Amino acid sequence: MKAPPRSLGLRAYALALAALEPLAPALLRARARRGKEDADRLDERLGRPHALRPPGEVVWLHGVSVGESVSLLPLAEALMTRRPDLTLLVTSGTRTAAELLARRLPAGVIHQYAPVDGPRAVAGFLDHWRPAAGVLVESELWPNLITAAIQRGVRLALVSARMTQKSADGWAQAPGAARALLASFDLILPQDAETDRRLQGLGGATGRRLNLKQVGAPLPCDAGELIRLRTLTAGRPVVLAASTHPGEETLIAEAVHALRAHQPGLLLIIAPRHPERGAAVAELLTDAGFNTARRSAGEIPGPLTTAYVADTLGELGLFFRLADLVVMGGGYAPGVGGHNPLEPARLGATILTGPSVFNASATYQAMFEEVAALCAPDGATLTRHLGGLLDNPAIAQRMGEAALAHAQQYGAALDEALAQLAPLLPPRESP
Repeated sequence: MKAPPRSLGLRAYALALAALEPLAPALLRARARRGKEDADRLDERLGRPHALRPPGEVVWLHGVSVGESVSLLPLAEALMTRRPDLTLLVTSGTRTAAELLARRLPAGVIHQYAPVDGPRAVAGFLDHWRPAAGVLVESELWPNLITAAIQRGVRLALVSARMTQKSADGWAQAPGAARALLASFDLILPQDAETDRRLQGLGGATGRRLNLKQVGAPLPCDAGELIRLRTLTAGRPVVLAASTHPGEETLIAEAVHALRAHQPGLLLIIAPRHPERGAAVAELLTDAGFNTARRSAGEIPGPLTTAYVADTLGELGLFFRLADLVVMGGGYAPGVGGHNPLEPARLGATILTGPSVFNASATYQAMFEEVAALCAPDGATLTRHLGGLLDNPAIAQRMGEAALAHAQQYGAALDEALAQLAPLLPPRESP
């Protein structure tokens, strides 16, 4: 059993959070009024779970937001298959992630909101669920949560770890705290060379590299709905802008609008990263001259529809399959860093994106080199690339095939991760 992490910085942090924790209920209620928290489940955020803990051993998986939570799915599914004797608890921090996990977690997996990092909330969460092991994804270094878990004998892993230079610089201001927290993990698997270097620089003992976003099955879809949409859009070229952010919709819409004279049946579908922006995106497209329909309003892409806003959760697999070309969002929005291209690649999609993709730079660079994706650094280039691919479907098809081949090479990574996690899991009970 590891000793709890100790440093003056961690002690000061714990005292500060203890003093601030009485404000947490009011802050959470205010966030709930703005739609940022689930008003019916605020107790979970305060470490007061209502769900019953099943008997037996519990293994806890945590990813804060949508991307991290989705990356946990193949790991959860594999653990359910290999260790059906365990109960899996998955926590997340955002409403959007919780809604998506409710649709896609395997049957029998329990979802809860993660507690805020106050001492009482953390203690309530851990004392209720009593996990034997915890697997944290990407950059979840919450000092009170980690300290309290170690005090209770929880074996911890940080997998698919990601740390930006900005975060590393911040932790470097408290080197003792960073070193103590990283020493709490029995296993650290960084997702790229830059993170590996930064974690080692802060005192972390890293293992083999693993990027969970590079593994997993193709996104699911409703087969009947796919047939219906293909019937509705038959004979029309379809461009999907997936996981877009403010500002990107305008650039992509202008690029598509410039092609409409040459491609009169062209249909633009925009799936904003945050579906609650659907109304704003629809208004923007209407003002730009598109005849717009919204999926969340029950509308369909009819013959006169030129832009369709797919503002629903959990349906990207449907639209990746429907589209002829996919423009991945996040590459044009400052500071976002792009989104995972392997989700459309697993479905053989023809992929384009913008220049700012630092969150998946190694993956994108490899795909660019293999012509499994294209970078369009600005709107004019995006228009040119889209037009060229629409005019040359054979080239677009070859790009999609290259993307699928690239995605399939990562299959062994999950098996390696499970092998490294196995010593942290509770032993199987003897028959």
